[in-house]
Amino acid sequence: MLRQYELVEKVKDYDPAADEAMLNRAYVYTVQKHGTQKRASGDPYFSHPVEVAGLMTDLQLDQETIITALLHDTVEDTLATIDDIEANFGSEVARLVDGVTKLSKIEQMPENERAAENLRKFLLAMSEDIRVLLVKLADRLHNMRTLHFIKKPEKRQRIARETMEIYAPLAERVGMYEYMREMQLLAFEQLEPEAYATITKKLEDLRGQDGGEGDAIALTIKQALAEAGVQVEVMGREKHPYSIWQKMSERHVSFEQVTAIMAFRVITDNEADCYRALGVLHTTWQFLPGKFKDYISTPKTNGYRSLHTSLMWEKSMRVEVQIRTREMHQRNEFGLAAHWAYKQDDKPDGAVGWLRDLIEIVDASHDAEELLEHTRMAIYQDRIFAFTPKGALFQLPKGATSVDFAFAVHTDLGLATVGAKINGRHMPLRTPLDNGDVVEIIKGPYAEPQLSWLSFVVTGKARAAIRRAVRLKERAEVATIGSKLFDAIAERVPANVGKKAIRGAIERLGMEGPEDLMFAIGSAKLTDREVMEALVPGCTADFEEEDEWSRREHAISIKGLTPGVAFELATCCHPVPGDRIVGLRRKGEPVLVHSITCLELANGVDTDWLDLSWGKRSHGAVGRLRVTLYDRLGTLAEMAGIFAKAKCSVISLDQTALEHPFPTYEIAADVQVLAHLSRVLSALRASAAVAQAERF
Repeated sequence: MLRQYELVEKVKDYDPAADEAMLNRAYVYTVQKHGTQKRASGDPYFSHPVEVAGLMTDLQLDQETIITALLHDTVEDTLATIDDIEANFGSEVARLVDGVTKLSKIEQMPENERAAENLRKFLLAMSEDIRVLLVKLADRLHNMRTLHFIKKPEKRQRIARETMEIYAPLAERVGMYEYMREMQLLAFEQLEPEAYATITKKLEDLRGQDGGEGDAIALTIKQALAEAGVQVEVMGREKHPYSIWQKMSERHVSFEQVTAIMAFRVITDNEADCYRALGVLHTTWQFLPGKFKDYISTPKTNGYRSLHTSLMWEKSMRVEVQIRTREMHQRNEFGLAAHWAYKQDDKPDGAVGWLRDLIEIVDASHDAEELLEHTRMAIYQDRIFAFTPKGALFQLPKGATSVDFAFAVHTDLGLATVGAKINGRHMPLRTPLDNGDVVEIIKGPYAEPQLSWLSFVVTGKARAAIRRAVRLKERAEVATIGSKLFDAIAERVPANVGKKAIRGAIERLGMEGPEDLMFAIGSAKLTDREVMEALVPGCTADFEEEDEWSRREHAISIKGLTPGVAFELATCCHPVPGDRIVGLRRKGEPVLVHSITCLELANGVDTDWLDLSWGKRSHGAVGRLRVTLYDRLGTLAEMAGIFAKAKCSVISLDQTALEHPFPTYEIAADVQVLAHLSRVLSALRASAAVAQAERF
């Protein structure tokens, strides 16, 4: 832990004009306020804000940010108030501390709602001043470094999951890759301990077998460039376990099949040397087609700039190389935090482009679950670049369509979309965009977003806006049905039902207006008995109890079907909740629900398809896996142990092939949702007993 004088000296080293007295006062204030409070590690609690402030000094941030880091927990965990902070340290520090502080009422909310509400407040504060995010990321990083001291594994996993889904992606989006990588690694250790242990052990084994090969490659690259007159520094780095696990999961490969465990960075003096170095490398060694990316001429959204390429080295070994200047390297590792150093006397940047989209998502999201889903989509996806006909550039996630593009330009344009031209040609709205496409959106005066768009849009902003528009339309339609049902209910009440009775019912039910009441009736959120009782209290006392059959909940529900229409899950693709699904109409038979990737759909006609989605509470289905094992003593038992630890019941297991020493099994397993099935697959692929594992 930094001592008081050490912290002040670090700040004064890069900012001689900093107010030493105020820094000292903030340090003493946090020590006094936290007093005898202890962390899970047994250390004094004030050691945490001091360490967070230390992380901020490493980034050479202004004194207001350092003081905010020192005070960020005082309002949440002590008797201090925002007014106290403002009186002692000024309005700017008070505003920043308030942005980082969680509201006390949030702690009493359910976990999902608490996380969403905390995120909502955080995003709004961050949109006004990016320093709120920098302090929060440092706070989360230090908490992750001490996470292993928390005794309850459920709490450790909850914090790790929140870090992986929200804070690591946010760090990536502002270019703070060092923070992102460390957060991911620490979260990965908690969420997938077996995979983490397996991969780290294999990396240790590789290091033992390396024999200095990494250093030799770095030296060879440096010598080749020096001979061509390009003076550079070359650094080799090992990819961290989470990055390797990601590749294993996404590409469905084993550890041995992950190429390029080592990556190398070439640091040059200027931008021209970057391209000269690239030319030398590509003429000296064969480069892999499709693996070259120029982020210097077209930087990432977060400002990341570098050249990326992959080379074919000796013995068919693939080597990843990143080429950048020293300035780019500093900016790439610490992103907006590095950029902040020269802005100390200026006002904060305000909202960056992607952050404005997040704020719009906050406004459009219906509930906690939706907010978290859309936010995750918005902050963590690879990007492509597309243009308007006038040449305006927009960055979008890979797989984005014309509809995503329209909403990226403006929400109103997305809502009015009826068609699109891509590079001058009329194309279906579901067509994925490629880098460099010119997109012209065709508007219609009576256009309405379609529910089917949700089956192909990929941006959180588009999904949130479409859902909101569809929800408002559906709400109006349901309210109309509810008003008709209300008339029938009112006739059964032993009194005349006028405006006064309706106002009284609305008040008793805790609603805001007649529309809310009609919607609740139309959507079956209220029973006839509840409506009658609200209109005339006591009028249902002599009524018999209603049957409860209508209140039963089903494990699987499908949205997009007409109420009462039967359905079946296809046995060819075995869709599970979380898969993108469509329904196939069959005359005189139930609708057959397929995964969108099912090959059987190729035999049908598009017009026979129904755009479907899983109901909110859907869980439980049969997942089909094909697993190839190494035929060694105990491998079958190890596989069974993986299923047991994942809390996944095996329904059936059949050996379908025996190509010694690799037996193949087809397994039917009881899984909850797609994420559950993915975790099982990842755990299998990380195991030394498993050669291949895939879903079929």
